[in-house]
Parts: sequence; structure tokens; C-alpha cells
Amino acid sequence: MLILGILGSPRRKGNTATLLDLSLEGAREEGMRTELLFVQELMEEQSFPFCKACSSPCSGRCYRGTSLEEAFRLMAQSDGIILASPVYFGTVSAQLKAFWDKTRRLREKKVLMNVVGGALSVGGSRFGGQETTLKALFDMMLIQGMLLTGEGHISTDAGHHGACGHQPVSEDENARLKAFSLGRRIGQVAGATYSLRKDRETF
Repeated sequence: MLILGILGSPRRKGNTATLLDLSLEGAREEGMRTELLFVQELMEEQSFPFCKACSSPCSGRCYRGTSLEEAFRLMAQSDGIILASPVYFGTVSAQLKAFWDKTRRLREKKVLMNVVGGALSVGGSRFGGQETTLKALFDMMLIQGMLLTGEGHISTDAGHHGACGHQPVSEDENARLKAFSLGRRIGQVAGATYSLRKDRETF
């Protein structure tokens, strides 16, 4: 089964990426295959990076034939998705929001229904908007019909909303532990709910 990490930071090697890499490592600990999508790179090659809702239902014509279309195909095959964003004014990055706005066709086809979702966020300080950012990420996933879980794991504790860190995460041991636990939890829940996704429509 596939657990997909979606990196919403403009930095491929920054603090958010570090925690996401740990989450994917945790998913692999549960026997999952993992992939990572770097949103900044995907959106840079879009002629129209922001959704204009130009058709309803969405035809996907604005990204047809691009790597964004391939990214959406990968999402449609995933069993779990971990959304990762730095905090920007108390919410998700512009890159990640623009990317997710383009997933209207995935929603119309219901291909993310019952995919397990989790989230992590990094702020500039310990109380830097991480939980409001997680809530925004949860809203984005709920509207796709996804199943949400926190970072709790039997090896640690019951958890909270998701993994939250403050920069530099190299010095935030709790965030690193929680990120790893999040990946393990996503992997476990994805395995337990596989039957809910096995007959979904192709994208």
C-alpha cells in the first residue's frame, strides 16, 4: 500500500520537509511504500497556478499533460496522505492551498474517499499557529471524504491533532517523535481500512 507525503513548503530541505521525511519513515516501519510530492515544483510549471473554477464539474484541462496530472494520479492510488505545511499567517502555505484547490476533479470522482489522512505543521515558535494550520489541513481533507487520524500510537500516547514542530526541528525532539508516530499511525489505519478503498474509481 502507498502512503503519500505532500510537502507544502517552498523549501525541499527545510524544517517541514525534515518532519515529513520522518513521518514517511514511520509509515515504512509499518510496511508501507512511500512517495513524496513537492508542491512548489509542481505548481511552478503551471501556466495557471490558481484554480479559476472554469468548468463544473472540473475537466482538469488546465493541468492536462503536466506533472501535476501525474501527481493527482498518484494521489488517487494512495491509501494514506500526510499533508505537511509551514505556518503562514496562522494557516497553510499559498503553494499548498493552490495545489489543493486544483483537486476538484479528484473530489468529483470520489477517489480520495476513505483515504487515511494526517497532518503536520511547523511554526517559527512553539506557539506559532501550528494547530490552526492543522485544522485548515483537516478541513481540506474532510471535504475530499478522507478519514482523519492524529499522531497517537500505541508505542507513545493517544496523541493530539497531528505533529507540530517549531524551528529548528533538529532541536525539537518531541516534534520528531510525533512525526514518526504519525507515519506509523497512518500506516496502521490504512492497512485496517483497505477494504473501503479497493473498489474505488480510477482517475
